[in-house]
Amino acid sequence: MTQSDPFDEIIAAETDRDPDLAVIEAGSRTLRTQGGQPEADVPSRPADPEVDKALRGVETELATRWGETKLEPSVQRIAALMDVLGEPQNAYPSIHITGTNGKTSTARMIESLLGAFELRTGRYTSPHVQSITERISLDGAPISAERFVETYEDIKPYVEMVDAKEEYRLSFFEVLTGMAYAAFADAPVDVAVVEVGMGGTWDATNVIDADVAVITPISLDHTDRLGTTPAEIAGEKGGVIKQDATVILSQQPVDAAQVLLKRAVEVDATVAREGLEFGVVERQVAVGGQLMTLRGLGGEYPEVFLPLHGAHQAHNAAVALAAVEAFFGVGAARAEPLDIDVVRKAFAKVTSPGRLEIVRRSPTVVLDAAHNPAGARVTAEAISEVFDFSKLIGVVGAAGDKDVRGLLEAFEPIFAEIVVTQNSTARAMDADALAAVAVEIFGEDRVQVEPRLPDALEAAITLAEEDGEFSGAGVLVTGSVITVGEARVLLGGR
Repeated sequence: MTQSDPFDEIIAAETDRDPDLAVIEAGSRTLRTQGGQPEADVPSRPADPEVDKALRGVETELATRWGETKLEPSVQRIAALMDVLGEPQNAYPSIHITGTNGKTSTARMIESLLGAFELRTGRYTSPHVQSITERISLDGAPISAERFVETYEDIKPYVEMVDAKEEYRLSFFEVLTGMAYAAFADAPVDVAVVEVGMGGTWDATNVIDADVAVITPISLDHTDRLGTTPAEIAGEKGGVIKQDATVILSQQPVDAAQVLLKRAVEVDATVAREGLEFGVVERQVAVGGQLMTLRGLGGEYPEVFLPLHGAHQAHNAAVALAAVEAFFGVGAARAEPLDIDVVRKAFAKVTSPGRLEIVRRSPTVVLDAAHNPAGARVTAEAISEVFDFSKLIGVVGAAGDKDVRGLLEAFEPIFAEIVVTQNSTARAMDADALAAVAVEIFGEDRVQVEPRLPDALEAAITLAEEDGEFSGAGVLVTGSVITVGEARVLLGGR
């Protein structure tokens, strides 16, 4: 590789993940691929009243258990459930994904790539945008409501057996994890793509022995449970790195990278690092997404179209590609790259609901599930890169346990005005309390309070329309996956 190699130049430039250094503006340029337009895959409520009643019954029973934010750091209960179920998680190889941001989008890209290579996939991600059934997917689509109910009923007796023996009942997330692993074994799948719920070492998903571990960018989130520095959080997330596995490591803060590399050495894992062994060589803004050249473990992949916006999604794509290459042994057992036409087709079909997703025009309404400062920063950068809004109105509803000040500060430069609200969950931060923080950052004249989300959406759209139908104003709904999911339903998202 010569000194003038463009990939060397990208490596030197991207130490801080500055997207501007990797972007070549290309306006309306796009790549026509045989992949076609991606299909929406967020299910609505079942049309059959009996199926809907059964699903609501399961949701009600699951709601009686500890929620996802109440944890007792141990894999003892989920391990006991796996034992009585006959260890379904060992019936297939797996790719395990942790990190702070980008996990779900990366999981969807990995799933699409594996499916394009004719492997039957199971994907487990969280939280869901609209329907609980989204969390468990087979062959690239959420399992049906009927199958979700059947899976729950199948494992329910075993769940109750474990509940009776353990100090604490299995949690909501632990039961769902058990359902996913059982559904994957029953399918059966060729490979499971599994996103952690929180952390890594003691996360319920961590009863799998994954051949490939993926670590997306680590930043501060869930600091009350995972640690107050990137290094401390990396120590917890590094628990997904298993003996002799391959680790696909996205660009990380230096202290986090040191912890993860040390863990890899301890378990004789092979490490591939973004910016060294793989990465984004070039990306161009395109109609409906972006056109990328990626450097994988087996070589270069030019003219790959991704129908998602933002530099962060290009980085997620590079990580996903390297993970699938590692799964197939590229860079180790074999040197040649994957079939470029298959890779292009797979990426062209990727969807990621609630991630810079446009759900309305005139004015344009965009949904994004950013819920921490790091996520908000990359969303703000992507909005500025992709959309030419004359005025952008923010609708923000956040969880009370998040760094809402950091979240709002990241959005302040791009929001002309902000409508603060709250979603329907108990975790939602009170709208008035959120407004108090917003006023300190935006000033009183730029903040409007609408505690009900439908009213907040109506207020934001009205503000965007003040300058006329063709003014180019827009609305961004953000702050929480739950807020985005509820807004998606209200705005008629598929």
